[in-house]
Amino acid sequence: MTVKSTPLNSVNAHKQYSEMADTPNVQSTQAQDAYPSRLADAPEKTWLPRQDAVVKGRRLSGPLSQAQLDEFERKGFLFIPNLIEGAELDELRQEMKALMSNDAYRNKEFSVTEPESQEIRSLFAVHFLSERLGNLASDERVAGAARQIIGDDPYVHQSRINYKPGFAGKGFNWHSDFETWHAEDGMPAMHAVSASLILTDNHEFNGPLMLIPGSHNKFVPCLGETPEENHKSSLKAQEVGVPSPEALTELVAEHGIDAPKGKAGGLLLFDCNTLHASNANLSPDPRSNVFFVFNRRDNRCDEPYGAAKQRPDFLAHSPDQQAMQYR
Repeated sequence: MTVKSTPLNSVNAHKQYSEMADTPNVQSTQAQDAYPSRLADAPEKTWLPRQDAVVKGRRLSGPLSQAQLDEFERKGFLFIPNLIEGAELDELRQEMKALMSNDAYRNKEFSVTEPESQEIRSLFAVHFLSERLGNLASDERVAGAARQIIGDDPYVHQSRINYKPGFAGKGFNWHSDFETWHAEDGMPAMHAVSASLILTDNHEFNGPLMLIPGSHNKFVPCLGETPEENHKSSLKAQEVGVPSPEALTELVAEHGIDAPKGKAGGLLLFDCNTLHASNANLSPDPRSNVFFVFNRRDNRCDEPYGAAKQRPDFLAHSPDQQAMQYR
């Protein structure tokens, strides 16, 4: 299959949003932060209203229909089954296996192993490590969908492969990615979207991603100061930047929980602020996906809002970062 690509580094080529109404609100001080988190004391309100539009590129060209954009705007996520099939899917799965079994990556900073084993659980910067995955990151079916949602040509803020082995894959606590990217990476506003292409069948027993529909419209401040080098532990088990049980109970009571499931080759798009989690894999079937976070260039990360310094760049790429350092 011929891969159609959209350039990830073109500036303002497709920009639609209003410069006055929807430009990311880069804050100079914490006192002006629209999304304060990592607090010392419990906040007065359980959650804060979202300040940024959800879908910003409705008039831009791309693969998503208006009905699909409506669903994304309403729920904070969209599942597209069977986006990739046949030989193309087989090649991506083989690429994943080759990357995850490469011993040269096992002790690298951008490789995360299971807490109780040396099996690679997540491998970051994969669009730099693999030409095939780099092409996928610029594929119109994926990057074009991101463009329609965020309102401009995207760059890859983060990429990774996740692997949850049968019987051994651990779960991951409830969290908003934006809360982490804002507090620890310095992402100013909610102008990012995640695209997760599932490479194995997802069913209710192998720890599929769970999401709270509608939670993307509510920012939940979290308690607890960010520890130094927090990423070294949080990538294995997140304990800081986790909503309180009271906040989660309130949001689930209002919105419920959804867990999109389907065959390998489906694409899950979800907003950067949608609360999500996953259970342990208690089945013999592994669960894996390749994951790209797309951000707008004018929403690039700056000083973190809730940490002493930014996390390493394999977790938060700049728009102009090159692949050289990972090869």
